[in-house]
Amino acid sequence: FSLDNTLQLHEDYLQLLYDFRSFLLQKMFSINDTFPNLRFKQFNDKWKYKKLGEVADIVSGGTPDTTKHDYWNGSINWYTPAEVGNKIFVSDSQRKITNIGLENSSAKILPVGTVLFTSRAGIGKTAILKEKGSTNQGFQSIVPKQKFLDSYFIFSMSNILKKYGESHGAGSTFLEISGKELAKAKISLPSITEQKHISKVLFKLDTIITFQKQKIDNLKKLKQFLLQNMFI
Repeated sequence: FSLDNTLQLHEDYLQLLYDFRSFLLQKMFSINDTFPNLRFKQFNDKWKYKKLGEVADIVSGGTPDTTKHDYWNGSINWYTPAEVGNKIFVSDSQRKITNIGLENSSAKILPVGTVLFTSRAGIGKTAILKEKGSTNQGFQSIVPKQKFLDSYFIFSMSNILKKYGESHGAGSTFLEISGKELAKAKISLPSITEQKHISKVLFKLDTIITFQKQKIDNLKKLKQFLLQNMFI
């Protein structure tokens, strides 16, 4: 059936895109060396090792008292780990808190461009804030210092940070990485200008991947619809 063939072709193409992204990350990021294997012609400076805490603020979250009604259903986005990991950008949380709820908890307002980073029960799921917001205590969010670190660049290093978090986490009930420990993560960085160039390429590729996934989802929905309506 031709729809199945079309679906398979689209899934094969998506896999090729994933493989290409993985290849780019390996070649464009300097992990164990100060020079990456693939870079733009205009850049030739060495990449420098920095601790994450030198180029970003690490901010934890908190939960307002759930029994206080005036702390909830406000206008401040408040994310939980379950809402992060499927999309690159997030802008609208499932639950929201009020200003008084924020003031009476350890939740903090995070600016646009913050990279949410889950710190427990599945370390290392990430998303970039498109609108300012806050989180519960299941995060150690990365707020880049704009002169030194680009949001999309550090987001693209999610797998590296995830591995670090899993190997440096602690806890008897469940594995968790503290903000203090995450701040110690050593990352190799180019200039902010080169970071932005790399981010631009990866963002374009990630956008293509997102569209491709949507096409596959739509084809699957079409197939389901046809199967339900053709054989009655």
